[in-house]
Amino acid sequence: MPKRVVLAYSGGLDTSVIVRWLTDRGFEVITYTADVGQGEELSEIPQKAKASGAVEAIVEDLREEFAREYCLPTLRALALYEGKYPLSASLSRPLIAKKLVQHAEKYGADYVAHGSTGKGNDQVRFELSSWALNPELEVIAPVREWEFKSREEEVDYALRHSIPVKATKEKPYSIDKNLWGISIECGPLEDPWVEPPEDAFEWTVSPKKAPDEPEYLEIGFKEGTPISINGKTYELLGELIIDLNRLAGRHGIGRIDMVENRLVGIKSREVYEAPGATVLYEAYRDLLSLTLDRFTFHYFLSHIPSQYAKVVYEGLWFSPLRSAMDAFTSSLSKYVEGVVRLKLYKGSVQVVGRYSPRSLYVEDLATYSEKDAFDHKAGASFTKVFGLPLKILGRVSKG
Repeated sequence: MPKRVVLAYSGGLDTSVIVRWLTDRGFEVITYTADVGQGEELSEIPQKAKASGAVEAIVEDLREEFAREYCLPTLRALALYEGKYPLSASLSRPLIAKKLVQHAEKYGADYVAHGSTGKGNDQVRFELSSWALNPELEVIAPVREWEFKSREEEVDYALRHSIPVKATKEKPYSIDKNLWGISIECGPLEDPWVEPPEDAFEWTVSPKKAPDEPEYLEIGFKEGTPISINGKTYELLGELIIDLNRLAGRHGIGRIDMVENRLVGIKSREVYEAPGATVLYEAYRDLLSLTLDRFTFHYFLSHIPSQYAKVVYEGLWFSPLRSAMDAFTSSLSKYVEGVVRLKLYKGSVQVVGRYSPRSLYVEDLATYSEKDAFDHKAGASFTKVFGLPLKILGRVSKG
């Protein structure tokens, strides 16, 4: 019986070459392609995969599952890896791995495969997720094993075998897209001193070419879920995110350029586009601040965003820790209800207004007008007690 493998297949350079490479080594290759909102036409994927040697090609629309079960929990955690990256590629990997496992079990395959490199993060995400769900499956990572030393060599191989790919020697970017963002690597971006060329970006215009007038958006939330843009209600969260990518992208919002610490210990220059996610993070954080008490909000900020991001980035999606943090953020999400007004202008997004029926803001306590109801005399006693440790320290220090 031939060896059977289910391959995570994007149709890009690496995975296109992998199909032929595995086939030449005696594998029956079943490709699996997930539509996670990358905005590309996938109807030609099966034909392309089979032309490269695949015996079966599966394409599934996972946009709403990805939006609700992966992007939304991460938004509720306000998770940004190293304070910048909204984890777009990191989030899609556990979902795709889950589907690889399901189809491997369905088709009787003993192997799953992915196109990650030996120094990339995705190898960990795919493999840990696969083993968490089915520890008996073997994982193949051809890019860690094959003879090619550069993407240019892969391009040559693809051309020799009539495998159509978008990457060329003139524009050798490695692109990964889903509705939460785009990851862009390789080519001139490998020099951290070089400004990213404009041809590297797909969803965002240069802020210099963005409209000269700001655009205002009102995003509505219900129980921690974004449900509307400018009064238009969305039944599908994925569609809301995709529309927000378009709206924010035309103002140049969501470009991220960073040198991040990869799992394997090296530093890597990464460029991302995440217009919709960038706007939603600003809106969610602001509404959370408006509706949570100080003690809970400060605990959340101190413990959740960075730790949640680390768990997702390091491939631990199917871990009790992530589930436990989700339980916490889900319990807080019920307070996140209302509308946030944002100003989009030449690469920047700014919250300029917010309203919530759960708001803890009391104007009579905050105002400095004649409506002020705050007990100012109580402030003297409060300050005296609150500052007592420093007062004592000052006495001792003076000796």
